[in-house]
Amino acid sequence: MIPISFIWVFVITIAIGVPIVFSLSLAPIFGFLAADKAFFLKTLPQKLYIGINQFPLLAIPLFILAGEIMNTGGITQRLVNLANAMVGHFRAGLAQVNIVASMLFAGLSGSAVADTSALGSMLIPAMEREGYSRAYAAAVTSASSVIGPIIPPSIIMVIYAYIMNVSVGGLFLAGIVPGIACGLGLMVATKIIGERRNYPKREQRASLSERAGAFKQGILPLLTPVIIIGGILAGIFTPTEAGAAAVCYAFFISVFVIREIKLKDISPILLKTGIAASSILLAVGAAVVFGWISTLSGIPNKLADFIFSLSDNKYAILLLLNIFFLFVGMFLDAGPAILILGPIVAPIVYQLGIEPLHFAIILCINLTVGLATPPMGLILFVASSISRQPIETIARHMLPYYVVHILLILAVTFIPAISLTIPRFFQMGIQ
Repeated sequence: MIPISFIWVFVITIAIGVPIVFSLSLAPIFGFLAADKAFFLKTLPQKLYIGINQFPLLAIPLFILAGEIMNTGGITQRLVNLANAMVGHFRAGLAQVNIVASMLFAGLSGSAVADTSALGSMLIPAMEREGYSRAYAAAVTSASSVIGPIIPPSIIMVIYAYIMNVSVGGLFLAGIVPGIACGLGLMVATKIIGERRNYPKREQRASLSERAGAFKQGILPLLTPVIIIGGILAGIFTPTEAGAAAVCYAFFISVFVIREIKLKDISPILLKTGIAASSILLAVGAAVVFGWISTLSGIPNKLADFIFSLSDNKYAILLLLNIFFLFVGMFLDAGPAILILGPIVAPIVYQLGIEPLHFAIILCINLTVGLATPPMGLILFVASSISRQPIETIARHMLPYYVVHILLILAVTFIPAISLTIPRFFQMGIQ
């Protein structure tokens, strides 16, 4: 038996700022040494490599590459123009545009950080010129970026599907309604804030011809999630192959239709993709090793015994788990957190009769919200660097939006139909 003291190595190294990959790797090393099982150390590199060398994980760099191509290819500006034509005339119009653009961009990138970076660099300065405070503009951008990993495609859903052996297509479908609900909730909150602060709106509603022109510009990029999900549902390709199809489609429309990408842009795109994908995949491999030693130490059984000692009520346990997931998400990036918590907690909730897809969405939403929550929320750090505003100031402006996020979490948790209706309709991923 491996002593669970290795957990403290992980917690302490994270607390002092050690990169997540090294924290996840150091903890198992300490655990095996403490248990006098040093011979297991020889298997660690092999376990790490096996954790990365999986065909389903190839979807991660492919989806990242598709997002980078579209961002470089001028797609972001087209989505902003479309959002502006749709909701720019509402009170706090540019803030509403920010949210709608995030919903549209989510179908291309699958990443909250990419959403914050791409849209924030464009819309935060624009909102400031329109009379919004820079801190509030950063807050809206951060709050709406949470939608990125919920609406398909989603990188963290691919990771969860790989580690827990659930349907990627089913997870993508399960995220559609919660993602849209999150966006609509943020828009309602923005309207209330805009009315109270008298934020500006577009003088005139966009004309029919302006809307048609914006839609014409944005329709081709918006077909990306349709191609991905439609191809998976129709059985034309696997989720990994869907990533490859997304790359080909993004390259075609960016190079040959929009013609924004030049030959000189290819190398920087590939470099950024390689850096982003390698950091994620290394964390995946390290998390697989961490999950292995967690199983050897008996942590899942001990945690199950502890949770059921507190309550045997399904809803009480789900509420406690939500609080726990949110807390973890404040300190740990979503990908590694999913890889660590999924195998440990999922068997517990399955005993309660929770559908695997339902639990997956609960976990993903909680950890994604954690990305926008201090003290370690990565979205906040990106928004802070763009806006040059302190994280605590941005977080203070986000308080109304945190209410929306919490209400979404509770609704998805206690009303399973929100996430399960569409997968049930298509009979995908439901047990």
